[in-house]
Amino acid sequence: VQLQASGGGLVQAGDSLRLSCAASGRTFSMGWFRQAPGKERKFVAAINWSGDSTYYADSVKGRFTISRDNAKNTVYLQMNSLKPEDTAVYYCAARRLASSSTQEISYDYWGQGTQVTVSS
Repeated sequence: VQLQASGGGLVQAGDSLRLSCAASGRTFSMGWFRQAPGKERKFVAAINWSGDSTYYADSVKGRFTISRDNAKNTVYLQMNSLKPEDTAVYYCAARRLASSSTQEISYDYWGQGTQVTVSS
């Protein structure tokens, strides 16, 4: 399975962006992680296969929404009220289990990342 992330860009604080991650094949649960310059990669959001269970990092709760369209093998990350501290490379990931996970090590496939830069 190959994952292709897109939708990143340069925006101002308070703006919105929607990231997309298209999978080349069927995936099960999926997630988004991000890595800021000089820092380790961290969990952002996850969604299970059916889309009825989601998890978020505390830093993005209430601002970000993860969703999926299984007919298109695509997962989305709607990011609202962006802050400069959201600046990072965002990675989508997929795993071969239906249940979602916040743990990076549990994911089997990774996309190439898309840069999100939020200016103040």
